[in-house]
Amino acid sequence: MRSHTASRVTEAPPAPAAEAEAHFARRLALETDCDDVHAALAGGAPDFVLLDARGPAAFARGHVPGALNLPHRAITPERMAAWAADTLFVVYCAGPHCNAADRAALRLARCGRPVKLMIGGLTGWQDEGFALATGPG
Repeated sequence: MRSHTASRVTEAPPAPAAEAEAHFARRLALETDCDDVHAALAGGAPDFVLLDARGPAAFARGHVPGALNLPHRAITPERMAAWAADTLFVVYCAGPHCNAADRAALRLARCGRPVKLMIGGLTGWQDEGFALATGPG
């Protein structure tokens, strides 16, 4: 009989299926990916507002077409009153090395707004082969 040594993958046992289901459902409630955002934008009438949480100079150098530039520091209850209370916001920033989207998502949540993070940010968008727009918007 062979002895079995756990690999680094299995030395911590996997979660029970119900726990995994709850975890991944929760992640999908908080996140979306670049391909899903691209498909929704290409469909012509997205059911969310896409916000680039970086500063205006970074936005002008390149952003997701159709995104609005709203730096995370500018997200306030007064500013968000321009949209209906049930508007879903999808936020992104430069990518995994940037936390502007997390800061924006936190501010939106504190304003009582529904929000999802576009995982990968601009880096993920470009990795998928999607084009950027340039200019102030």
